[in-house]
Amino acid sequence: MEVPDKLKDFRNFLYIVWKELNLPDPTTIQYEIADYMQKGDRRAIIEGFRGVGKSWICSAFVVHQLLLDPRRNILVVSASKTRADDFSTFTLRLIHELPLLAHLRPSEKQRFSKISFDVGPAPASHAPSVKSLGVTSQLTGSRADIIVADDIEVVGNSATQGMRDKLGEQVKEFDAIIKPDTDSKILFLGTPQCEDTIYNKLTERGYKKRIWPAKYITEKVNETGYDGCVSELCVDESRVGDTTEPLRFSDIDLAEREASYGRTGFAMQFMLDTRLSDIERFPLKTSDLIVMSVDPEVAPEKLVWARDPKLEWDSSVPNVALSGDRFYRPMEVLGDYIPYTGSVMAIDPSGRGKDETGYAIVKMLNGYLYVVDAGGLQGGYSDEVLKALSIKAKQQKVNFIVVESNFGDGMFVELFKPILTKIHPCTIEEVRHNIQKEKRIIDTLEPVMNQHRLVVDPKVIQHDYESAQTYPLESQLKYQLIYQMSRLTNQRGAITQDDRLDALSMAVAYWTEQMAQDADKRMNERKVDLLDEELRRFEESYTGKSSLQTTWM
Repeated sequence: MEVPDKLKDFRNFLYIVWKELNLPDPTTIQYEIADYMQKGDRRAIIEGFRGVGKSWICSAFVVHQLLLDPRRNILVVSASKTRADDFSTFTLRLIHELPLLAHLRPSEKQRFSKISFDVGPAPASHAPSVKSLGVTSQLTGSRADIIVADDIEVVGNSATQGMRDKLGEQVKEFDAIIKPDTDSKILFLGTPQCEDTIYNKLTERGYKKRIWPAKYITEKVNETGYDGCVSELCVDESRVGDTTEPLRFSDIDLAEREASYGRTGFAMQFMLDTRLSDIERFPLKTSDLIVMSVDPEVAPEKLVWARDPKLEWDSSVPNVALSGDRFYRPMEVLGDYIPYTGSVMAIDPSGRGKDETGYAIVKMLNGYLYVVDAGGLQGGYSDEVLKALSIKAKQQKVNFIVVESNFGDGMFVELFKPILTKIHPCTIEEVRHNIQKEKRIIDTLEPVMNQHRLVVDPKVIQHDYESAQTYPLESQLKYQLIYQMSRLTNQRGAITQDDRLDALSMAVAYWTEQMAQDADKRMNERKVDLLDEELRRFEESYTGKSSLQTTWM
């Protein structure tokens, strides 16, 4: 079939497809994305905000390429096999539903499935016209003129550093699959899921990136924050902060989404801003923690921290922090193991919504704080939640419980007391906060972490990670303590979920006043006490009486 000259321009073909699907006319941004797919770089990354229509445009692009040349072989790769199959299924439906493409429908003798299919005029070939695979599938052996990597980065394969490294290795296989033709293409379409996104790393491998954010930005921000990769359509000094797609997303709509995602999440999902800017932006670093197994009864008198690669924890402790942020064991453990000074539980209650009832149990010794349990529970004020918290308090021999009173005006405590009294009677107190939450949490945790006085049991980190797996895939990270810790900024609403982190900061705040103690001073005092005690016993063994007064801690 001879393709009319007008239809050789993908933008015109896109208009016809949109009409056949009863969609509004393509927007200016959608037209530009379409033009870049056809005429842009051979190795390209297309980053568009959530909802801009990247995948739909790309399905139409695949069909258009087969319309221009039915001999082409196209490989579609997504994060999962299901997602890739959905892409090829939609592409096949376009071929069957558009009269213009009737000649491309597979014949009875050709491959015809959602996994792989041929188009009518395609010659016999080992490779189908279109084939879909998950990025973890067996890619070896495939051959393609065009590779479309559609949303290969999702929360499920980029949450930890190990996952991100693995994904980066998997996409290297594309170079062995792509044919050495001058018109071959590798297209990555997606929205970044983490600050250390694979799309940033691909630029180091020679890929060119084009970005379409949801709001207008300045040229300066484009150059300094996006390396000049933002489309000129989205750069306008006079319209900064306005929506770039007013026909589809109003300013009010984007404001609501920002409130739902949180500033950090919105910046990534809609503004496509993955900058790891100055240290003040994310002040709480997991590398400042000391991660070691913690005994429930005793702890060492002093710990020595060091950022040594030999002390790094491996992937057995899941790390959802920022790129390059690691967990470290202590370099040295000094002194004897002695009982903790005390144990406190902090609770941040919530209603029956998306929020959790966050809790943290922190013990203290010689100015070091030991996080022995932390997490979040769904269920609001239910008896199951209150009983579970009481049991945890009993298991960790909690002496004191602190409850955030800003929610419910004391109702939680009144419901909690009878159950707590039956299981583990102890002192309980409400605290009220009037300072902006993000600032309060950072002001509490940052100095403690910077001094490497916060010790976390690896079992707490493991439980924190596993307990969030019951949530929807797109929400799992948001509920994890370590994620909340590493993504918190001073901006109001920086993260949408902060219950677990807030509870931890409350427990740490309780011990702050007593943390002025110097571990070395306490160790020396204890040695003097032990020496005095030994001298007293020696004197008594010979004289039957002691002239020394025992010094008590």
